[in-house]
Amino acid sequence: MTAFTIPTLETERLILRAPHLDDLPALTAFFATERSHMVGGPRGALESWGMLARRLGHWALKGFGLWHLTEKSSGRFAGGVGLIDAPGWDEPELGWTVMEDFEGKGFAYEAALAARSYAARHQGLNGLISYIAHENDRSRALAERLGATLERDNAELLGQPCQVWRHPKIDVSTPERTGQ
Repeated sequence: MTAFTIPTLETERLILRAPHLDDLPALTAFFATERSHMVGGPRGALESWGMLARRLGHWALKGFGLWHLTEKSSGRFAGGVGLIDAPGWDEPELGWTVMEDFEGKGFAYEAALAARSYAARHQGLNGLISYIAHENDRSRALAERLGATLERDNAELLGQPCQVWRHPKIDVSTPERTGQ
């Protein structure tokens, strides 16, 4: 068995932590809806279980992956953010998904900033990309807010057309800000 640690990060309003089995009901509910189509859904309960296991496996195999988000004030699971580098990806991607109750509150932005900074400073992953479906206006707006720029308009990921957005490199020589 491979031992690995998933670091915990904190921002002003969120805890970025390892995926937990307790997250499965919310993930299953999210992936049962059409809302999940931008991130590989809809999926059934067994597929959601497999996705949760793959998220943990990604950390074990690559040393980085997706964090699950907990809203500090409520303790509720709010979504996921982090790095994906699986077969079919050109390079590591910064990705995000926020559960419906937490949309429009800036949580994806807050978490993505923290994940991107950690990746650059501690995992040697700087200047990441994000794959964004052409019709995903919310993710495109978030990428722009994060300072990412459109690199390729006619890309493809796992047989689906998308755009590739490039995030700016982080100056790792400057002190890390806490509470992003």
